[in-house]
Formats: sequence, C-alpha cells, structure tokens
Amino acid sequence: MNTIIKVSHLITQFGQRIIHDDISFEVGRGEIFGILGGSGSGKSTLLRTLLFLNPIKGGEVFIFDENVALLSIPKQERLLRRCGVLFQFGALFSSMSVLENVGILLSEYSDYPKKIIDENSKMWLSLVGLPPHVCSLYPYELSGGMKKRVALARALSLSPEILFLDEPTSGLDPASSEKFDELILKLRELLGITIVMVTHDLDSVRDCMDRFIVLEQQKIVFDGTLASMSEINSAGELFECKRGRRIWKKM
Repeated sequence: MNTIIKVSHLITQFGQRIIHDDISFEVGRGEIFGILGGSGSGKSTLLRTLLFLNPIKGGEVFIFDENVALLSIPKQERLLRRCGVLFQFGALFSSMSVLENVGILLSEYSDYPKKIIDENSKMWLSLVGLPPHVCSLYPYELSGGMKKRVALARALSLSPEILFLDEPTSGLDPASSEKFDELILKLRELLGITIVMVTHDLDSVRDCMDRFIVLEQQKIVFDGTLASMSEINSAGELFECKRGRRIWKKM
C-alpha cells in the first residue's frame, strides 16, 4: 500500500479526558477510507486532529511523509493546501453567493484574476452536479443537498490530493445520500483523490468505501472491509442495512 496518511500510537486528550488511547492506522493513496463509531467515540475529534485543529498528546501523525507535529506553522499551512475539507454543516458564508463561496480559497491563495477564479468555480460546481443558475444563489436559497455539493466544490477548488469529509450525508434524505455516495466514487475515479470520511451511514460504507476503522472506548476495535465486519461482534453490532439508519450501537 502506498501510504499517504500514517497514524502511529496516537493519544489525544482534553483536560483529564482521554479521547484516543494509543491508536494506529494507515490510509493508502487513492483509498476511500472511513472513520466510524458511536456518538462520543471521537470520530470528528480524530478528523480535526489530522487537520491540526486539535493538539496531539502522544504518538505521531504523518501526512505526505511529513511528521505534522514537527512542522512549522507555514509548512503546516502549505500541507493543508494540499487537502480539502467538507465540514458537517457545509460552513458556507451566508453573505456570499455560491460562486463567491466556491472561489474564496483560490482568491485567498492565488494571484489569479477574478475571471479565472469564477471559471474555475463554475467548473467545480458543474463537476459536483449543480446547474449554472446556482452560481448566483445564496446559501439560504439552497436545499440541504445543494449546500453539501457547494461546500464540496469549495473543498475541491484547490485541487487537493486528500479530501476530508465530516458526516457528508448527515441531514440528507435517502435519495440525496445515495447520489452523494455516487458522486464520491465519481470524484475518486476522475481525480484519483484520497478520501477520508467520518460517517455513521452503513450504506456509505457499503456503497463507496474501500476500508474503514471503528472507534470505541478510546481504541480502534476494527480495521478492515465491510466483508470482514463480523469480526467486531465482541464490541458491537450493525443495524439493518437501510439508508438513513445509524450503523453502530453498543451491545
């Protein structure tokens, strides 16, 4: 496996509370990799740690073969520009149009003229399945599924090598969730991008993930494919595989 992310004996802690206790895993280049677990298991905390948003108490995190804890802030910023992030609720700027939302990163980190930035934004919006008229709309005029796609277009606007997704199908109806999973597969095929996804949706695991980990009680209790999921019976069980159901519950 050509490893693009390596987490080794990671410990994260807030005050006296340990969130992750000596966890290790790797993500291969071009994989669609999932982070699963029950409420409070530390899924989103782990994602935020990979994005330098939470401190590392112990262990190491390597991204692009760089030990992130040893990087200066400028080097961390350069590394992050090779990554795209879709936050759970989209985090669109309400005062900006869709086109402005998608183009904001390129405006911040490039010297391209506005015309080029707008054309680039339109290209990404088209790639994520949104029609041209959406460009002039504002977030309050969009459905939940459309907001997710706009936020995804923005996350892709710097042509990242790794795409981080935090609960990308949360709040979507079953049909929209299924279409979003299809879009994720399409993006991986077209762009060769590595995707790391926090989710609780078994259908997303089934439909688009190559491999995933399950977090429980500060540890990784499973690392593998859905086909080998039966190995975690000592830690939990799955709900019936129907879109919209939560996948994880404690015994």
